[in-house]
Amino acid sequence: MSEKAQKNSWFKGLNKEFKKIMWPDRLTLAKQTAAVVSVSVTVGVIIALIDFLIQNGIDILVNLG
Repeated sequence: MSEKAQKNSWFKGLNKEFKKIMWPDRLTLAKQTAAVVSVSVTVGVIIALIDFLIQNGIDILVNLG
C-alpha cells in the first residue's frame, strides 16, 4: 500500500469517527460551561484562602521567634 493511499485511508477513518460524535446542544453546552467556570472559580478561591492562611501563619511564627 502506498503512502498516499495510507493517508487517504487514515483521513477517511477520521472522517467516519467525527460523524459518530454526538455534539451537545446549546443549552447543555451552556450548563456544562457554567459548571466548569463556577467550579474553577470556587477551587481558585479555596486555594487562595489556604495560601493566605498558611502565609499569615508562617509570618506569625517567624515574628514570634
